[in-house]
Amino acid sequence: MAFITSTEMFKKALDSNYAVGAFNVNNMEIVQGIVDAAKEEKAPLILQVSAGAREYAKPAYLLKLVEAAMIDSDLDIVLHLDHGADFDICKSCVDGGFTSVMIDGSKHPFEKNVEMTKQVVEYAHAHGVVVEAELGTLAGIEDAVNVSERDAKFTNPEQAQEFVERTGVDSLAIAIGTSHGAYKFKGDPYLDFERLGEIEKLIPNTPLVLHGASSVLKEFVDTCNKYGGNIPGAQGVPEAMIQEAVKHHVCKVNIDTDLRLAMTAAIRKVFVENPAEFDPRKYLGPGRAAIKGMVQHKIRNVLNASGKA
Repeated sequence: MAFITSTEMFKKALDSNYAVGAFNVNNMEIVQGIVDAAKEEKAPLILQVSAGAREYAKPAYLLKLVEAAMIDSDLDIVLHLDHGADFDICKSCVDGGFTSVMIDGSKHPFEKNVEMTKQVVEYAHAHGVVVEAELGTLAGIEDAVNVSERDAKFTNPEQAQEFVERTGVDSLAIAIGTSHGAYKFKGDPYLDFERLGEIEKLIPNTPLVLHGASSVLKEFVDTCNKYGGNIPGAQGVPEAMIQEAVKHHVCKVNIDTDLRLAMTAAIRKVFVENPAEFDPRKYLGPGRAAIKGMVQHKIRNVLNASGKA
């Protein structure tokens, strides 16, 4: 087992109608639940850390948690920085042992995004680390990402081709209609598969990444609300749409909100059914089991990644 890059993972997935799940981690139970699921499913795995997670859990703790999970599971794991805002945070993660980083310059003008991405690519590649970038802007709110619907814009296929050629980036996150957080669509869910097909044709050798891909499954929203939540009418991306995207060179699918909902629902259930409970193991344990179940569901039924490790 080892920390690895996503290069070989994506190469295998590129023309094979499956995608690698990239799951956000924040604490020990989340790491354990994700890794246990991937081990049972014999699936390739990316664990990713946001700026918010680094601030909450501290980089050294997260790194050692993932190292421990790797030793315990005997799995090869990609450790990825999610939504790096600038060169400095990407450099810090490269120097700190990450094998993959994302530089997110999508909020900047095209030329600035190219400049930022190229700088990170040059440094990361010199240290054996791969780079993901983003072109186009997803709406929604998640950790440090906060983009209004007005400011969201879809990825331009011709710009995507130019961007990849000029930066040398290893994978590209694209905007085709997904959104961060639980509140993804006001009307009917919509992903622009025609645009996705055009991007695929223009950069056929570049693995594509889908952010904001949680489905916000109704059963977990209902459970949260039943046990004291207030998530009115959250609408995620239908899983059938993610399955379709995977057929078009989407090799990496980010999943975070669904993990949060599953874990929160399980913990709330414990406290409602046993308000006197004060042993963290008694509520974090069910939370960990809920994470594992959600990840197994995604790997088997959405990403088609079981047995692909």
